[in-house]
Amino acid sequence: MTSRRNRARALGALVLLVAATVVSACAPEPGPSPNGESAAPSASTSPAAPAPGPDPAATLVPEGTAADNLPLFSRVVAQVWASEQRDEGRAYIDALVAAGFDKAAMQVTADRSTVGNAAESILFSVRWSEECLIGQVGPETGDPVTAVEAAIDGTCLIGNTRPIDW
Repeated sequence: MTSRRNRARALGALVLLVAATVVSACAPEPGPSPNGESAAPSASTSPAAPAPGPDPAATLVPEGTAADNLPLFSRVVAQVWASEQRDEGRAYIDALVAAGFDKAAMQVTADRSTVGNAAESILFSVRWSEECLIGQVGPETGDPVTAVEAAIDGTCLIGNTRPIDW
């Protein structure tokens, strides 16, 4: 029963991620930014493959868009995925904080079920203005997935998330 419930939750989270992708694809084109430049569309999905060496594009861009920060987000996700902490949501949050992302803007789903089983999939996010950097990892996911999606009602992950209280 619990395993079925966990699968349903994981499937629900995946459905929400896909729904967010579809909804963001239907959104109107962004208007000009405050500095007068035209904003580029930012929805993208990128496998988080480890970078072979230092990637100059993979740096935090505090004044940039979520899309500008996706390379760093993806690199951090890939580094944690390649470690022995790959199934720990906290490891992704801690690594993203160490890379300069704002912990207060993050969400993460549980990496364990209520009976202690490993989650089939872990989702985590960083809210960046009206957009979200979203990552998904887990044995049922395959390679890590990272994307930029529009925030929904001011949040990135809908449903049960765990408190980031460390």
